[in-house]
Amino acid sequence: MDAKNTTFTIYLHSFGFKHGGPPADPSGHGGGFVFDCRALPNPFWDEALRPYSGRDAPILAFMEAQPEVARFAEHTAGLVLFTAEVYQSLGRERLMVSYGCTGGRHRSVYQAENLNRLLREKGYQVNLTHLHIDLHKADQDGSNP
Repeated sequence: MDAKNTTFTIYLHSFGFKHGGPPADPSGHGGGFVFDCRALPNPFWDEALRPYSGRDAPILAFMEAQPEVARFAEHTAGLVLFTAEVYQSLGRERLMVSYGCTGGRHRSVYQAENLNRLLREKGYQVNLTHLHIDLHKADQDGSNP
């Protein structure tokens, strides 16, 4: 990472599409990345896993057992790391990255947490927010696809 711009921050979010979609970019520049995790296996459909979030060990184990989850993470991280490097070298101050799944509790949280760890290991300043992680009570009826 280039230290030209020490104020460069990556704003990382997880969210649920059914709860309003990705957050707006308050900078006024719009954009960033929005990655759709709904193609990944969904732990919601296993009733034993449903109460947990993408931060909890049972969900970590479930996600890590799915090869497509690692492929997805690798591809999205590659795009984000490339863009962060370029943005920082241009003197930009921010990059916004959002991961979405249906409810914003399992898949998107898992992906955002993993990217957060990677970015911090690379020396980036990250602001991580899970927008809908606690809205799962409304999903307990099984209506979350």
